[in-house]
Amino acid sequence: MKRISVDIGGTFTDCFFVWDDLYVDAKALTTHHNLALGFNEALDLACSRAGLDRETVLSEVDSVRYATTLGTNALIERKGPKVAAIVTHGFEDTIPLSRGRGYGEGLDYSMQQNLPAAERPDPIVPRSMIRSVKERMNSAGKVVAPLDAEDVRKMVRELVNAGAEAIVVSLVNATENPAHELAIQEIILDEFPPHELGAIPVLLGHQVSGRKGEYVRATSTIIDGFLHEIMFHALSQLSNNLRDSGYDKPMLVIHNSGGMAQMNSTDALQTIHSGPIAGVGAAEHLSSETGLGHVISTDMGGTSFDIGLVPEGGVKHYDFLPTIDRWLVSVPMVHLDTLGAGGGSIASYDRIHNSIKIGPESAGSNPGPACYDRGGLRPTVTDADLLLGYLDPDNYANGYIKLNPRRSRFAIEEALADHLDMDVLDIARVIKDGVDEQMAIGIGKELRVRGYLPEDFTMLAYGGNGPLHACGIARHAGIKRVLAPPFSSVFSACGAGNMKQLHFHERGVHVTMYNATTRALYDRYEEFNAVVAELEARGREDLVRQGFDAADVRHRLEVDMRYGNQLLTQAVALEDLRRIDGVGDVLEIIKTFGDVYSHRFGAASAAPEAGIRCSTVRVASYVDGDVVNFEPLDFGGERSEPSPVARRQVHFIGHDAALDTPVYDQAALTHERVIHGPAIVTTENTTFLVEPGWRLEPTRQGAVWFLQD
Repeated sequence: MKRISVDIGGTFTDCFFVWDDLYVDAKALTTHHNLALGFNEALDLACSRAGLDRETVLSEVDSVRYATTLGTNALIERKGPKVAAIVTHGFEDTIPLSRGRGYGEGLDYSMQQNLPAAERPDPIVPRSMIRSVKERMNSAGKVVAPLDAEDVRKMVRELVNAGAEAIVVSLVNATENPAHELAIQEIILDEFPPHELGAIPVLLGHQVSGRKGEYVRATSTIIDGFLHEIMFHALSQLSNNLRDSGYDKPMLVIHNSGGMAQMNSTDALQTIHSGPIAGVGAAEHLSSETGLGHVISTDMGGTSFDIGLVPEGGVKHYDFLPTIDRWLVSVPMVHLDTLGAGGGSIASYDRIHNSIKIGPESAGSNPGPACYDRGGLRPTVTDADLLLGYLDPDNYANGYIKLNPRRSRFAIEEALADHLDMDVLDIARVIKDGVDEQMAIGIGKELRVRGYLPEDFTMLAYGGNGPLHACGIARHAGIKRVLAPPFSSVFSACGAGNMKQLHFHERGVHVTMYNATTRALYDRYEEFNAVVAELEARGREDLVRQGFDAADVRHRLEVDMRYGNQLLTQAVALEDLRRIDGVGDVLEIIKTFGDVYSHRFGAASAAPEAGIRCSTVRVASYVDGDVVNFEPLDFGGERSEPSPVARRQVHFIGHDAALDTPVYDQAALTHERVIHGPAIVTTENTTFLVEPGWRLEPTRQGAVWFLQD
């Protein structure tokens, strides 16, 4: 196996390089103006560590995989084309009005409760760029009012004259019969042929989402249209860079569904959060190979802190109606909770509470934290870590970035010292403890809302800052076992190297598995099986188009179910069932749903007497491939304490004075060693902080246990 996996984050570009049995990791600063430059720098560093040159590597590797947060950042910054929308007559205001609770979607809990300050986000498509056309399909896909072609032409010309750079078409009940959406696309392409200057992208709602729900389907398509041009140009830039360096295979893009595909089989919407989700995939693989049990994955980078949940058995949680930025969308996405808490998170003064607020604003990679000495003037978490003695100013990121403590001190003094009337070091302690507590609260909420206890989980701490803050987070969260996994600083990039080529296809349905009124079980098997067969065919076609043999394609059936008219819908994976052939299969589906529902909400909450309904049928189509092999995480032999390479004064939470702390280097992280806190281990890509009361036990592949003494 020879492959390159890249995670392009807001601050660093991570590279994980596999060359047969050799695994190499490397990092470089993200170059936002040209992502290819940061990629080349990270890859060159990885190649030099492997004793190879970039051209040789790119001419021989079997794949290059990209995960990126570019789409996420573009959406936050509202940098994109002017998007127009065409909807069914009478639905012109659905998009700007959003849902009743649209004012709070995408905000944290405290902001959702602040009703006097509630404001809906400015719509990506303003009301002036929305047009309605005369047509109507009913819920069974029958034409109620035929499409008026001349009306469509008039609306399209109006939108183009108003400056539309992309057109979204989302009509009522198009999932049942897309004929009118397809006809509008034809008319637009006839008016503005793609081979002529002036052609614009056209995105159809039924192609982006196959589920019912007019608002969420329209919103999904609008976000896809908004990001389409940005992602196309950025990924094309990366693809052309690979071509120039001798790589002649299709570039692969990581999806937020937990899979990947070639660029020509990827929607822009599928790239949102793809980097952190690759880390959740790596956590799932590590758990299944090593028997870790329940795992909570935490990725602390320079910009954000991402939390993913992998219960025992390696089953990921999915969001089928996730909120992206401020909008609800209908795409299957691995569940992820993202906090604005990273090494670059800015610490500011909160006048209302006379305290320090950390994040969500980040200094990013340019200018970066004040200590980077690149023009940053505001204090960050990294500045606090440096002043507390955790970071080596001359050996940060393997000496790639020289840190300036005077800049950190100046930034904290200017922004916070006068307001709080505190010493700079005390403020740095508050920042460190505050960000640890903030992340621990996020972990606790994520676990308890799903019926789990933190003490039953192993916390995976990865990302550039994960091992640095692991003990503090675990202390606040009540977690006893923390593991910095193999290749922890680039673990999400490592996860991208394990991804399968995978596509989800889904369709909204009205299926009553059990009718409470008539007490009858579902018996229209052929109708259900026809939907499944259609979705399997679409998934098979996607993968065959990308060069796979149809015989290698595998499918997994999933259904969204609920009791009666409950609002809550539960996704159920049917691992061993692909068709309904009789009453036994219907009962098996009902039992599986009941087991999943009862496990999550308690047996007493199940209500089969209200009826059991299925609202969505979903098929995951995938092809298995080679994966990175993780070694066992246990060691039964005797361990000894290594000799430190230096000592320095370090400030810890709960200790008024600095403690004389031993400092170790990469050589100390061998499986025969144990390091008792307080201690610091500085490696090429990250820093391990062992707080008092904890010990560090490395394993054979570079994974490191943090355990309480």
